[in-house]
Amino acid sequence: MVNVLRYTADAYLANLQLVLLFSLSAVIAFIVPVFASFPTYNDAGSIFLRTASIFINLTPVSITVIIASTILSTLFLSFAIVAINVMVKHSRTHTRIRREVMAGLESYTGKVFLVLLAFNAILIITNMVAYRYQIGNYITWVVALALTPFFFYSPASIVIDDNKVVRSLKASLKFFRKRPEYFGLWIGCAVVSYTVLDLAAISIAGPLVAEYIVLVVGSLLILPFLIMLQGESYMKRFSMLRH
Repeated sequence: MVNVLRYTADAYLANLQLVLLFSLSAVIAFIVPVFASFPTYNDAGSIFLRTASIFINLTPVSITVIIASTILSTLFLSFAIVAINVMVKHSRTHTRIRREVMAGLESYTGKVFLVLLAFNAILIITNMVAYRYQIGNYITWVVALALTPFFFYSPASIVIDDNKVVRSLKASLKFFRKRPEYFGLWIGCAVVSYTVLDLAAISIAGPLVAEYIVLVVGSLLILPFLIMLQGESYMKRFSMLRH
């Protein structure tokens, strides 16, 4: 696992300018809901929707805004994930990113978009049903954990293996079961990096401004590294790259 971190750090630093360029899409993805006219809150560098407020204030206009902002933010995030995974793939195979690969970004982005949209839709529906019938919010966490093995490496599988959506879900589940330690490594890196950033932002700017600093800086610098770590981990499925 140390090698995965080293490969990720090397690829991240070697392609830092491109990483920053592509990560702008991730920044836009997380900022879009902030300006939407429905109740959200920031936490751990992410935007969350207040389900209770939806039931109280839900109107045709708010439904349209929620759907539009979700689609836009997911689309921008999908492009960032695809672009960064393309860099990972060609960095590890020591090949140039050819023109036809860049032309194929649209196809990859469409597939990853469907994966992320499906994951979000399932969680939103689960959360709303749980609130409507007073089941408890823990149901959403249970569903999210159950879906994670299918969706976690799916974007990497789409880009690296050129898989279709359904096949990428199967490949993600297979790799997740075979090498769960890489998921643990990813979670550890995410928790540590965002905790350090959060503490630094609070100490410098205070808690109110800090949440927006974490949102922007995290999307610009930390999230691309975590996406790269996903791709580098998934590349370990190739036996010729394990050493």
